[in-house]
Amino acid sequence: MNARSLRLTDLVARVNEVAAREVFGDTNISINEITHDSQKISSGCLFCCVVGEKADGHDFAADAVKSGASAILAERKLDVQVPQVIVDDVRTAMGYFAAEFFGRPSSQLKVIGITGTNGKTTTAHLLASVLRQQGLVTAVFGTLSGTRTTPEATDLQRLLAKELDRGCKAVVMEVSSHALSLHRVDGTNFAATVFTNLGQDHLDFHGSTESYFSAKAKLFTTQFTKTCIVNRDDQYGAKLIALLKDEKIDLQTFGLNDASEIDAQVDHLSFTWRGEKIRLVTGGYFNVMNALAAANAAAKLGVATSDIAKGLAAADAIAGRFESVSAGQSFGVVVDYAHTPEALQNVLDATRKLLNDSGRAIVVFGCGGDRDHQKRPKMGKVACDSADVVFITSDNPRLEDAAVIAKQIKAGCDPSSKKAIYVILDRRDAIAQAFSVARSGDIVVIAGKGHESTQTIGTNEIEFNDVAVSRELLKVAS
Repeated sequence: MNARSLRLTDLVARVNEVAAREVFGDTNISINEITHDSQKISSGCLFCCVVGEKADGHDFAADAVKSGASAILAERKLDVQVPQVIVDDVRTAMGYFAAEFFGRPSSQLKVIGITGTNGKTTTAHLLASVLRQQGLVTAVFGTLSGTRTTPEATDLQRLLAKELDRGCKAVVMEVSSHALSLHRVDGTNFAATVFTNLGQDHLDFHGSTESYFSAKAKLFTTQFTKTCIVNRDDQYGAKLIALLKDEKIDLQTFGLNDASEIDAQVDHLSFTWRGEKIRLVTGGYFNVMNALAAANAAAKLGVATSDIAKGLAAADAIAGRFESVSAGQSFGVVVDYAHTPEALQNVLDATRKLLNDSGRAIVVFGCGGDRDHQKRPKMGKVACDSADVVFITSDNPRLEDAAVIAKQIKAGCDPSSKKAIYVILDRRDAIAQAFSVARSGDIVVIAGKGHESTQTIGTNEIEFNDVAVSRELLKVAS
């Protein structure tokens, strides 16, 4: 990335969205980096003292100065001998300061933000393929590209500037509810924003579904964009549409009835949209909606319908998203990232559409530890209601007891049900046992981890990928 330098006085003056309450020290110094991370300090850096849940950046300011920070962005005057810019809330201000320091990169790129509980990754992947088919160098930020779905504000603006420097013309971003609540995308201009759906997730952070929705809805305001694409079939999509009707927003809605002649298989999908035949190498009935989200966003960006069809057809299969695994076995195996009740329901519904009269849906899944407890019995109910054979196992238990998590999941199952329900905490063993009971015509769904390459147990990360483990077990069995 090209070296950057900006006088602190100019940086403060150019940030119009957030006013500095006070400024101390000589602001004629040059700033050549900005960060919130005290472990990434470089000489000439502006260090942002973010107040977090577990740590307060103000406590690390002195160490940041010792490491070379030339100035501090803070909420109170600190005992350090460098210039200090005092604002009401560092987290709110940081995105705008970072955006200005890096030259407002989003204003020079075509940035599309995608939010929702399920479908963000697939929609982003499909839309990026359409834009690339248009000859636009396009980057994707999201679940498959980093440790966070949406990077912290300073990292995000740095990444946008880096993509601009390398000749990128468009960036498709997954925007999480955490990112919106924590102001990570503040300072970013979006050419368009997309709402896929809203279900139960992250209630450990947001507290309620309404609070979760309110966080998502922030992306669909003139602060960020003037063009919105919203799923009208989703109850919260309909609520968002109602909120936007009186706003100065260019609104495009989409729904399942926009598609006809739908043919959804394990490893491919086709339907007709606006007179064009749409074909994808990703299967699953629920992916019709993700394709429609991407198609409508592309159309709003000025891409012709025929070119949208070509771009969607060119999209590669997505790791861990209704990914078919075959090693010559007589039954189907699908790996999917579904880790919410709605996503698991969608995957199992799509699976049932693929079964013949004698085929069974067999599901292997768990729930992550140290996360939303409320969804565990709901996912258990979905699995037990919609699958024929259920294997409850571990996901990423983290610091929780996997057996306790499994018990909470099973509590959602109907105790009078005569379906086969097994609790096998070792995930590899659970998958192996599912394969051992599967017969010709069945489909085994392995849900929850998708593309992930590790499993977190306690404080340890072990190598584990559902697709790789499945292939290994299938080869041994054959």
